[in-house]
Amino acid sequence: MKLTTPVTLPTHLPRLCHGHVIVLLGSCFATAMGERLRAAGFRCTTNPHGVLYNPLSIAAAIDELIDRRLYTKSDLYAADGLWHSPMHHGSFSSPSVEHTLGLINEGISRGHEAIMQAKHLWLTLGTAYVYADRATGRVVGNCHRRPADTFLRRRLTVDETVEALRAAIDCLRRVNPAVEVVATVSPVRHLRDGLHDNQLSKATLLMAIDRICTTDSRVHYFPAYEILVDELRDYRYYADDLTHPSALAADYVWQRLVEACMDRDTQTAAQACMDLQRRLSHRPLHPDTPAYTAFAAQTRQLIEEIRRQYPDAFISE
Repeated sequence: MKLTTPVTLPTHLPRLCHGHVIVLLGSCFATAMGERLRAAGFRCTTNPHGVLYNPLSIAAAIDELIDRRLYTKSDLYAADGLWHSPMHHGSFSSPSVEHTLGLINEGISRGHEAIMQAKHLWLTLGTAYVYADRATGRVVGNCHRRPADTFLRRRLTVDETVEALRAAIDCLRRVNPAVEVVATVSPVRHLRDGLHDNQLSKATLLMAIDRICTTDSRVHYFPAYEILVDELRDYRYYADDLTHPSALAADYVWQRLVEACMDRDTQTAAQACMDLQRRLSHRPLHPDTPAYTAFAAQTRQLIEEIRRQYPDAFISE
């Protein structure tokens, strides 16, 4: 008896190798996959602007990273005792304008270096709804809890989404012709939009990505959304908020990504790196004991062995 509907993975996705630079942009699902890629020894940069959800903000972030657009005080605004950027996640906000600019510009500089060298760009679109500042008309990446009447909320059309993403990808290819693009739709449910509007939003993103993929052989689709809502299809795979995938669900999607994007040798190297990271994350209750001294020595030996066996893997100690 079949109790699930397995998603058929694409067979043509670009292969990930440890010598490649990977950039991930988009929703918190991109962050979840980025964390696993780093643990698996890949050189990846995730969300230099922080989490972004809508295609226009993601496209704008790509342009800013390419141009290495450094922010100044005029790009920020003060609210509730903090300095904010409308293009950045709240983790960049702080009471000090200098500190906020430092965090933002460090992220952009790091992201610029990565995107110029990237072999792979993964885009995870979260919602087709955008919030435009009524004063400037500019679509923001983050509202920072400002009053709702500050913004005009609307749903992008498929044409608008396609146009923005195509323009950003074309701009990137002019400076980095080797980059391969993989697009996904985040399985995170935007319940504040309402269940019906959330479905319309996801459908808009799916249609836009499909249109781009059918006209550009170097843009690919990874079915993260379908894996969660069709293959797993159970609230047990969501966190307590019933909105975000649970850690178990993210691990499952990660395994499907590994199947689709890594050959056997890369999978073996990735698993060795992840096993090592679990050892490195161990925090002993009694670090001064002979047992932990032996554990630490074994870990150091394992690091050297992995570096010899997989010289392209990135080991973060």
